[in-house]
Amino acid sequence: MPTPSPRSNPYARLFALPGTRAFTAWNLLARLPMGMFGVGAVLMISAERGSYALAGAVTATGLAATALAGPWTARLVDRYGQARVTVPAAAFASLGSLSLVLCVHVDAPAWTLFAAYAATATTPNTGGMSRARWSHLLRADPAALHTANAFEQAADEACFMLGPVLATFLCTSLFPEAGTLAAALMFLTGAVLFAAQKRTEPPISAAPLRRKSPLRGNPGLAAILAVFVCTGALFGSLEVVTIGFADAQGHRAAAGAVLALQAAGSCAAGLLYGLTRPSSPAAARFPRCLAAMAALALLPLLTTAAGGGLPLLAVALLLAGMATAPTMVTGMNLVQGLTPPGSLNEGMTLAVTGLLTGIAAGSAAGGWAVEHLGTTGYAVPAGAAATALLAATAGRRPLAGRPALTVRPAA
Repeated sequence: MPTPSPRSNPYARLFALPGTRAFTAWNLLARLPMGMFGVGAVLMISAERGSYALAGAVTATGLAATALAGPWTARLVDRYGQARVTVPAAAFASLGSLSLVLCVHVDAPAWTLFAAYAATATTPNTGGMSRARWSHLLRADPAALHTANAFEQAADEACFMLGPVLATFLCTSLFPEAGTLAAALMFLTGAVLFAAQKRTEPPISAAPLRRKSPLRGNPGLAAILAVFVCTGALFGSLEVVTIGFADAQGHRAAAGAVLALQAAGSCAAGLLYGLTRPSSPAAARFPRCLAAMAALALLPLLTTAAGGGLPLLAVALLLAGMATAPTMVTGMNLVQGLTPPGSLNEGMTLAVTGLLTGIAAGSAAGGWAVEHLGTTGYAVPAGAAATALLAATAGRRPLAGRPALTVRPAA
């Protein structure tokens, strides 16, 4: 591959590679619903059942189920290829979303909502599969891979920026189930068409199916997953608390737009971060990114505690989001470097599993906070961000690839 001009746009260089535009476009269609499902489910269940606690618990159940099943799905992807696994997994997950809509629509018992949403556990990690394609295509170009990872994180944020807005619009303008129905259709269509892009699909590992998880004997990967659990709790609680706050202010339909601003700040920061060429290792940058995220996570809490309304909260969320993408890009770089060869899909899905586990816990905690803490509910995401920083500080040695210090017994 010829060396590209340093003056060229690094993002344009990425999409000059054959097949990258097609797989990216269809992957984005599959990923946009990821920002719709949670908000759509919360709006649908709270509107029909009148309980944010129930809505948060159901959403948490679906995320927890996905977190448990995700690594197994990813291991199958590593063994059999993206195309063969993605389509049936996406089809089954879509049936779970449709079942949830049906249960809500017919006023089925509450336990059926949990069972239906748990059936979405086979949702394939489309973002991870896109990153795996970039890792394969750019395996000899670390600088371009950094830009690709930044683009992927910005794409995630764009999906979580537009998804809540679209889901809120559909649920409040049409009928409560509209957001989930549209998300399921878009997800299945995008996943099928993404899987059809065989040209850029990473080759199947020639090694036999591994029974050993990449977490085994890998303290660095375990340390970063602990941080991702706390980071996920920030995301999950922030979403539910913001919806509840907007509803309490009498602007329920504006919740998606307010959440979109947080994702917009992260998206912009991620694209700018991709243009940089970091001078220090990812392990050194990661705690600094988390410290910025923890500091900015205090802004929504301070704003609402001081009596600020929805416009001021929107500004606070926009600023708070600016630390998210650099943190996640740096974290994903660490995951790629810590994952053994032949297990890249599984390693990145484990990272997403950590996030989903945290989001599940954060969603449940956020639902409780809406009903019990009122304007101080943003203490939950602020506390999650601070805990993520503490987890990174405690695991700084394995994250840097160094063994933990041992204390020698006194002579």
